[in-house]
Amino acid sequence: MEERQAGEASRVAEEPEHEGGERIRVTDRRRVNFDETAGDAAPPTPNLKPSYVEELEARTRAAEQKTADVQARFEQVRAELKRETDETRQRLNRAAEERVAHDKAAFITSLLPVMDNFQRAMEAAESSDSMGTLLDGLRGTLNGFANALASAGAEPIESLGMQFDPELHEAVDTVEVEARRDGLITAEYSRGYRMGGKLLRPTRVQVGRARGEAQGAAE
Repeated sequence: MEERQAGEASRVAEEPEHEGGERIRVTDRRRVNFDETAGDAAPPTPNLKPSYVEELEARTRAAEQKTADVQARFEQVRAELKRETDETRQRLNRAAEERVAHDKAAFITSLLPVMDNFQRAMEAAESSDSMGTLLDGLRGTLNGFANALASAGAEPIESLGMQFDPELHEAVDTVEVEARRDGLITAEYSRGYRMGGKLLRPTRVQVGRARGEAQGAAE
């Protein structure tokens, strides 16, 4: 307060003498800053936060940073896992396609000798009047075709003289037989095949029915 008053106080300059012996009073109203050490800097603001509050804030910032780091790492791992999964899927698809193409080529290759046998049988039939030659050629062709199917994993379903099985056989018609042959297959119209335990097609057959059974079916 005293400094303020001192700063705002008027200073009286040395009064020169005026002609006639009178002194003139000069008043200096400029403010004087007596606090030369403070300068223009504002006084520091005191820290009013308790130490435990600052510690909690520091822990919160650390936890947030750790969470951000974990999230970033998770996103990176997920992206890498997706990339590896896509690459694995594409690799497996390519392998499967190559395997199918290879198996198809192998099967077609195994059928080529069958075509050769058909060609030879036709040439033999054209150049000879012997039916035996033609039959021999057809038997050879049929055996070659059966071997090609067997090499591909197709197994024929035996039927003649066996008990009718609806899981393996398709009954085209029935024929009257004695009682001891009831339910047995008496003729085969087209052979069925299965592969790896899976039915490719059933065998189309004729099934024997005893006299009484046949009459009951007719009624």
